[in-house]
Amino acid sequence: MKTVFRFLKPYRRLCFFTILAMLLDVAGGLLVPRLTADMINIGVESGSLGYIIEKGAAMLAVTVIAGAGALAGSWLCADLSAKIGKDMRNAVYEKSLTFSAHDFSRFGTGSMITRTLNDINIIQQSVVWCIQMVLPVPAVCVMGVAMAFAIDKVMGFVLIGVTALVIVLAVIVTRRATAIFERLQSLLDRMNVVLRENLTGVRVVRAFRKEKGEEQRMRKSFEDYAETSISANLLFAGLESTAFFVINICIVTILWIGGDRIGTGHMEIGDITALTEYAILILFYIIMAQMVIILLPRARVCIQRIQEVLETEPEICDGQMVPDRAAAVRREDEQCAGAYQKGRSYSEPVVRFDNVSFCFPDADEYALSGIDFSCGRGETTAVIGGTGSGKSTLAGLILRFHDVTEGSVTVDGMDVRDIRQEDLRERIAYVPQKAWLFSGTIADNLLYGNENAGEEEMRRILSVAQADFVSGLANGLDAHVAQGGTNFSGGQKQRLSIARALMKKADIYIFDDSFSALDFKTDAALRKALKEEVKDAAVLIIAQRINTILNVDKIIVLDEGKIAGIGRHEELMKTCSVYREIARSQMKGGV
Repeated sequence: MKTVFRFLKPYRRLCFFTILAMLLDVAGGLLVPRLTADMINIGVESGSLGYIIEKGAAMLAVTVIAGAGALAGSWLCADLSAKIGKDMRNAVYEKSLTFSAHDFSRFGTGSMITRTLNDINIIQQSVVWCIQMVLPVPAVCVMGVAMAFAIDKVMGFVLIGVTALVIVLAVIVTRRATAIFERLQSLLDRMNVVLRENLTGVRVVRAFRKEKGEEQRMRKSFEDYAETSISANLLFAGLESTAFFVINICIVTILWIGGDRIGTGHMEIGDITALTEYAILILFYIIMAQMVIILLPRARVCIQRIQEVLETEPEICDGQMVPDRAAAVRREDEQCAGAYQKGRSYSEPVVRFDNVSFCFPDADEYALSGIDFSCGRGETTAVIGGTGSGKSTLAGLILRFHDVTEGSVTVDGMDVRDIRQEDLRERIAYVPQKAWLFSGTIADNLLYGNENAGEEEMRRILSVAQADFVSGLANGLDAHVAQGGTNFSGGQKQRLSIARALMKKADIYIFDDSFSALDFKTDAALRKALKEEVKDAAVLIIAQRINTILNVDKIIVLDEGKIAGIGRHEELMKTCSVYREIARSQMKGGV
């Protein structure tokens, strides 16, 4: 519950007024039966019309005040619930941004979506129900029983007995509900994952003609969820039947015992009306609270799932570099850039791998081992190797998507682990291996790299990225982009992703196999335009094709996570057998 209290804390005043409004409604509901009893006992029996009108006016005033309290309480409660839900979703989203790939894999995409949407919805509903139906119960019970004792002690004990019986019943049913709702949430996760896989992988399913198999898999997940939901609904059905039975038995008991008490002169006829109303009101609140309490195990499971996300310690934590040091680093960068433009050299490379080894969490073998090279400003370094040789992992280490197991990765002479992730990534422009565009417009995607850029700058960068096709679109920069850029071809998505990275003025440009979908002519034109555009920065190109990296300053050849060779194309053709095999497999007639 500490997670809920954490999000309630900023809204303490709102909570106070919400509970106050609900208690005003409860007090009014309990006062009306007392006024009714007095009207019958005194006004009707005495025939005093003035007394009846007086009590009737008082009942009307109390009803209006209680109604206003109920309305205000409901509105404030809905407002409180919406604010808590907003804060929770923001907290979960912001926390997820701190996760590494390994951290995120612990939960899974489907589970994170369920936690952010469904689980928080359930918590919001539980907050509303608890305030409106659970919190008033102690006040109703205490005030109702006290008023019953004021009328007759025997009837007061009757109400206490019935109240205790219903509370014991609520505890028993709640224990049974806990296990059911825990299973229900895990099945909802599973259903979300299966449905998401089938929607995103529909082309693969059709290509392999696995529609029937996937249909059975989905049906199985839906049936499991349905069976568990039916079990939960049976609890509600049993509870509702028991509730009506207990209420009716209580009313019969009050009429039976109350009739005898009236006959002996211990009560008056109007008191039966008040006692009946007290009993109905108390049992109504208890039974409604019981229905909410049945749902609380599900809410508790949801809270635990949200708490699990919020309390997960990220594998990658920010370095401790203070803001003054960060500002000094920026000044050093500017000085280095100025020195380069004047033709002078510098002492430190922009990026350096110093005997780096890396092993993925829970893996048995090193993905990278003994990596040692540097990439300076104005220098283009390429990384090539077979599938699974660790090329993309190198980029991830620079961006600090992972932390090295041994050795160090430095940027401008500082270990990336000592730099805030925000400061580190501010200096890096990255084009991922899988070109991904966000839904919106082309301009929206380009502004992702530089939110202050103008239209002229965007068109210039598009020209550098060989994305001139944008000018031929009906809406140009305002052309619609579907989620993931699915309304563009692979080559168009790659060029737009490159343009987005070039919008950012960075110290390091990383191109992770970002030219694979381009034809050779476009590839050559793009590399020529890039050379001038990023001449003042360090460039790291991760490539599969030899043609892309023939003229770079330095080529790193990876083989099974180790460096097999370093040098220019001509040198490697003579000294590196791994590079020679890659080159001969791609270039016509051999080399």
